[in-house]
Amino acid sequence: MKSGSNLEKVLNSGKFAVTAELGPPKGADPGVIKAKAGLLKGFVDSVNITDNQTAVVRMSSLSACALVSAGGFDPVMQMVTRDRNRIALQSDVLGAVSLGIKNILCLSGDHQCFGNQPYSKGVYDIDSIQLISTLKRMRDEKKLLDSDDTLTGDIGIFIGAASTPFSEPVEYRPLRLKKKIDAGADFIQTQCIYDIELFKKFMERVVDLGLHEKCHILAGVTPLKSARMAVYMNTRVPGVIVPEKLISRMEGARKGKGSEEGIAICCELIEELRQIDGVRGVHIMAIEWEQAVGDIVKKTGLFPRPKIRG
Repeated sequence: MKSGSNLEKVLNSGKFAVTAELGPPKGADPGVIKAKAGLLKGFVDSVNITDNQTAVVRMSSLSACALVSAGGFDPVMQMVTRDRNRIALQSDVLGAVSLGIKNILCLSGDHQCFGNQPYSKGVYDIDSIQLISTLKRMRDEKKLLDSDDTLTGDIGIFIGAASTPFSEPVEYRPLRLKKKIDAGADFIQTQCIYDIELFKKFMERVVDLGLHEKCHILAGVTPLKSARMAVYMNTRVPGVIVPEKLISRMEGARKGKGSEEGIAICCELIEELRQIDGVRGVHIMAIEWEQAVGDIVKKTGLFPRPKIRG
């Protein structure tokens, strides 16, 4: 065991893992975090806490992780390289581990021009792949990046990374995934998948490269709330492809029933993803819709979640 986190235990046991995303508030009210976490209680193996997602200033991922951890959850702390240099990143890692946070997802982060601080300076001192290797060095060698000083204390980290299978150039995506795994990623969470046939082709290449044997891959899903959301995801979110047949289904949903159709589609996608070789779990990104997660998990037969001891 590299960290002893619940997520690591579930994946190592061979069970199909379920994680979900929780976005911190644009403020300092801990009650918002606790309320959202309450909606996910018992339905997931771990909860991802986003790090100023869409480049909007929010409560820090580290603080929100501490709050959900105190509530009995196994958090995944997202870390983006956009906002902090290598000193701050490594410092936050040590702080997170000291608070019992065992899963860390390494990301580059959305460009600051998309958020509420468009004139801020992006740091990008190191990139996401370098952050992965930095965490691996801290854990396995007890050393900082570019330093031979020995770190004290147990630094158990289950290292995560993201993959966007459909970003251009598509043929390069499995090779970029390989770079992250070679750097030290223990688990991968993908961008949300709607086009199953394209994802199957991606996973065939992943399996051919043997990457599924070196890392746990969780496929991302996002339930649609409306036809408008489906069109937006297809046209405005990089690396996301929503097939026309799914957009048509959402457009054909009865008035006021769009969210129900979106959940039905999400459940169908999960059932198909479970059959794909190399997929070890799903990551549910219900954007500001945490209450939908329990319904999805129940309808797909993934409830109750396994209790892994030891």
